Parts: sequence; structure tokens; C-alpha cells
Amino acid sequence: MVKLGLYIKAELENVTDLIPAEDYEWHFKIECTSCHEVDESWISFNQHDEYEMNSSRGSANLVMRCKFCKRDMNAKFDSSFKIKKYDVEENNKFQKIAQFDCRSLELVDFEPRDTWICKGADSDTVFEDVDLITDEWVGYDEKSGMPVSISNIEVNFIKEK
Repeated sequence: MVKLGLYIKAELENVTDLIPAEDYEWHFKIECTSCHEVDESWISFNQHDEYEMNSSRGSANLVMRCKFCKRDMNAKFDSSFKIKKYDVEENNKFQKIAQFDCRSLELVDFEPRDTWICKGADSDTVFEDVDLITDEWVGYDEKSGMPVSISNIEVNFIKEK
């Protein structure tokens, strides 16, 4: 089993506490650790759905078979790591927001999509349904009278101990 940390880096303007919504569907590109083929489709899973594993006891949030070598693979959110907010205090730096336990697969890319939440840095205005599919979001905070934006999103995976 490999523990993978998902780190994101973004440029936040006048917002903070960027986090996926509770029911967020996470979208990844996946590489089989057996044959090293990368599935070109985006594979999605969330932290609420659990499925029985085919070849062992237990359950995972994602259970699938490699299209190429037919090996069973699975991933689940690491229960010892709570999903974290991306904080403006560390703006433009990689911050770990999630951690996954992976068996026979590695997560190699992440696509942030819709249903993120953030709040105004100076006003505490909550912005729901932030859509990051284009890697950029802009808005206006009426309470503070300031433009708000999220841009230049980058993703990194790090094997954790």
C-alpha cells in the first residue's frame, strides 16, 4: 500500500480557506503499478461511497481493474488525514489537502472541477459552487468591495510515510 498526499498550489486573491464541498467528486488520472499504463480517462470517486474489494477483505472508495493487465486496484481516503483547506497564509505554495491509501495504482493527475468553497479574506463572505474546471475562478466580494479570484492551479502528488 502506498500513501499519496495530494498537494495543490494556487494564487488566491482576496479569498482564503479553499476546500472541496462535502459531497465533492474527486477526478484523477490513474497509473497501474503493475503494467505502468496510464488510463487516459478521468476516474472519479468520493469519500462517502465504499465498495467491497474484489481480491481481499475490506472496502475502498475506488475499486477497479486495470484495462490493460486486468490487475485489481483500489484507493481510499486515508482515514487518519482530514481534508484540509488551502490557506491564503501560504498563498502560491504547495499545501497538502488530501491523502489516499492506494493499492496497485498511483494517482498521477488531479483535475479540480466544480463545487469548491472559499471565503472572502477580509469579509468572511462564503463563496459556494466555485468551479475550477478551467483552473481559474473570478468573482466579486460585495461586502469588502474587492474582486476575488483563484488562478494558476498546480497539482503534485508525494509519497508519504
